[in-house]
Amino acid sequence: MRTARTGFAVALAALVLPLSGAYAQRADWETHGGDPGGMKYSWLDEINRDNVDRLEVAWSWETGEEPLSMASSPIRGEQVAPGKFQGTPVVLDGVMYVSTSYSRVAAIDAATGEELWAYDPRAYEWGNLPRGCRFCHRGVAVWTDGEERRVFINSRWMLVALDALTGEPIQSFGKDGVADLTENLMWETNRLLYTNTSPPVIYKDLVIVGSGVPDNRIFPRNPPGDVQAFNARTGEFVWSFHTIPQEGEYGNDTWEDGSASYTGSANVWAPFTVDAERGLVYLPISTPNNDYYGGHRKGDNLFAESIVCLDANTGRRVWHFQTVRHGIWDYDLPAPPNLITIEVDGETIDAVAVVGKTGFVYVFDRVTGEPVWPIEDRPVPASDVPGERAAATQPYPTKPPPFGRQGFTEDDLMDFTPELKARALEIVEDYRLGSLFDPPSLEGTVIMPGIWGAGNWGGAAFDPGTGMFYVKATNWPSVFRVSEPDSPLVEADYRGSGFGARLELVRGVPVHKPPYATLTAFDLNAGELLWQIPLGDSPQIRNHRLLRNLDLPQLGVGPPQHGQSAALVTEGGLLFISAASDHLYIFDKADGALLREIPLGGGGFGNPVTYLAGGRQLVSIATSQSDGSEAKILTFQLPR
Repeated sequence: MRTARTGFAVALAALVLPLSGAYAQRADWETHGGDPGGMKYSWLDEINRDNVDRLEVAWSWETGEEPLSMASSPIRGEQVAPGKFQGTPVVLDGVMYVSTSYSRVAAIDAATGEELWAYDPRAYEWGNLPRGCRFCHRGVAVWTDGEERRVFINSRWMLVALDALTGEPIQSFGKDGVADLTENLMWETNRLLYTNTSPPVIYKDLVIVGSGVPDNRIFPRNPPGDVQAFNARTGEFVWSFHTIPQEGEYGNDTWEDGSASYTGSANVWAPFTVDAERGLVYLPISTPNNDYYGGHRKGDNLFAESIVCLDANTGRRVWHFQTVRHGIWDYDLPAPPNLITIEVDGETIDAVAVVGKTGFVYVFDRVTGEPVWPIEDRPVPASDVPGERAAATQPYPTKPPPFGRQGFTEDDLMDFTPELKARALEIVEDYRLGSLFDPPSLEGTVIMPGIWGAGNWGGAAFDPGTGMFYVKATNWPSVFRVSEPDSPLVEADYRGSGFGARLELVRGVPVHKPPYATLTAFDLNAGELLWQIPLGDSPQIRNHRLLRNLDLPQLGVGPPQHGQSAALVTEGGLLFISAASDHLYIFDKADGALLREIPLGGGGFGNPVTYLAGGRQLVSIATSQSDGSEAKILTFQLPR
């Protein structure tokens, strides 16, 4: 279904006339991460340190989405609801393209906020998504050959090509504008278990797509995490890469007892990036199922929890590095790799830096895959869960230092008063307290980072002029527990789970000390930490009856499931971030000094973006309430 405003065709055609290359690069936000390499950096400087205090609301655009009871759908009577609005807009030549929680697509005049057209794939008619974020979608991709422009949305199992002028599906693409993303997977898949939350990437005439599939499932042949490429003109399937290598493929020997033939997931649900000049695409791959128990998939399990570099033309592996062996903690690589250029000991290196849930930043030469700084294999604890065999060692980067807290001890428990510390000790007394790689256990092991990770889908931002790298961390533990399964479909002796809700003194008060979120700046030319500050605050925790009379430090944003978005850095000396707080924070990028905080009226769940429209610099961010209501794009500019 598509709706379009009349009278806009001529005006929109004028808006999308391509600008010259250098000017367009400065003016636009052309991909989810700003550029194909995902730096999240803008050369615009109209908004800067000297005038940011004058920033004001320019316009807002509302999605209008609400809960629906789909009585006529294939999933009869199921209630569906939009999740948090996490869309990151793309802006080209004065037109903003954004996906909503229900994976609708809208084209918006980026200068005024007026809707030009909207397209609805009606993804909600097939019932709820098997994802923790419920209905959520984080962006679109735009392809052009210099004359025609197409907008791509990967909604559930559908890759849809839309005419950028009208929002109409391109009938010559796939079948009536849609390519089926499950048709060429390595085994037959239940479409209702196959989703997408992050946008595709574009390379030449290819649309390259990952997937979001549930990796806590423990039945055989969960949807596989194949990464696929389709022809942008025709929708024809071009290539796929098996993230779980099959018989005869490189890495298959790391899956013992034939487990690669029935283990699923290891998908790329996060955004990813492409080196357009070299024709290389970089995949941050997640965990295989089940996340927390691997007795049925012994071995290191390539390419799970690896960064993999592919030839974008063919889908062939160029190099890889596995950041977690035999993953049993849900330590996905959850963020788009940043393609950056740094100078290390006098040598210029085209590098790729990828943020892990582990709290590490892994930095490699993007062509060869060689680590820029040594990554050491260190012994880690063994598992005592029957049937499990944890890896004996895990990789630890020597530089840069971790950006998130790792491991959990009694020193991490809240101790603002002796009574609070005593209560916290009581809460955890039946659990093990573990290091970063202590395995899940039958009684439950408390580990930080938890299931939300230190890093998540928002990733990091990089300033190419200074070599500074900015990343938000979540500091929130989880309990990793293994228990006997309760389903006859399970082909394993145990299943695992990760949870954090029980780690509270009382409802709403975490068991551990703040800060619950931090913002860290690294000098990636030296691999050194420059500064780290608490990011935001948590009024709902601060004002709780147990804590409201205490003199508390800055808490940082929490709980963790609220704050996974990232920062934007600009030539104007600024760093913009919300991380799902109800404010847009603006920092001095040099030293982390807070310059401005703007109330948003809801959580800023998307990554902020900036662009030029109508001759002026604007900053936009997706906001909503935690239940997905009141979802809108909120946009700021300087007064005229």
